[in-house]
Amino acid sequence: MSTARHDIYAFIHKGLRAFMAHTLVRVGRLDPHDPAEVAEVTEEARALLDICAGHVAHENDVIHAAMEARRPGSAASVADDHVGHLEAIANLRTMLGRIDGDDAAAHQLYHALTAFVADNFEHMEQEETTHNAVLWATHSDDEIRGLEHRIHQSIQPHEMQLALRWMLPHMNPAERAGLLGGMRQAAPAEVFEGVLGLVRPLLGGRDWRKLSTALSL
Repeated sequence: MSTARHDIYAFIHKGLRAFMAHTLVRVGRLDPHDPAEVAEVTEEARALLDICAGHVAHENDVIHAAMEARRPGSAASVADDHVGHLEAIANLRTMLGRIDGDDAAAHQLYHALTAFVADNFEHMEQEETTHNAVLWATHSDDEIRGLEHRIHQSIQPHEMQLALRWMLPHMNPAERAGLLGGMRQAAPAEVFEGVLGLVRPLLGGRDWRKLSTALSL
């Protein structure tokens, strides 16, 4: 798989993998008899499920539609996966409402979330290989960036902030600098500064120094 072409999945999938792994670990160590901890973990897990549901919608509405328009049938198998993912998300939301003070419910949630994360990891790899191959064969990089721009325009500010919170710390230094450098050129200064303020506490000293050097901060 060539890395020279624009990869529409690369950054958001890094963020989703990190968010999923983090939340799975937190659910696994949850004390269901600690109301404050239950509330905190439940809020975080619901945020993960929200961003996953939004991601499914963006892919269905924009990426799959573009693939099907130029290569009919090319998105069918993953579209079927998405139906299962939305069903799993609804089930997990219900399970989250049952864990307060219940060891068995917390255990069941952990295993259901494990299955959801495992399925999504495999699913995202398929998109990054099979779907990218279709997109690269049927669309120019500028067209793929146009699809990405349509998705970004449809995302609410709070959703974008959450996505950036998980994407930026888990990119490699070149990816992080490239994304933020482009944002500095295209976005209002206060937006760029706000994103820097978001990411700085999430980076270690070495990564922050690399970013500062790359952007001449």
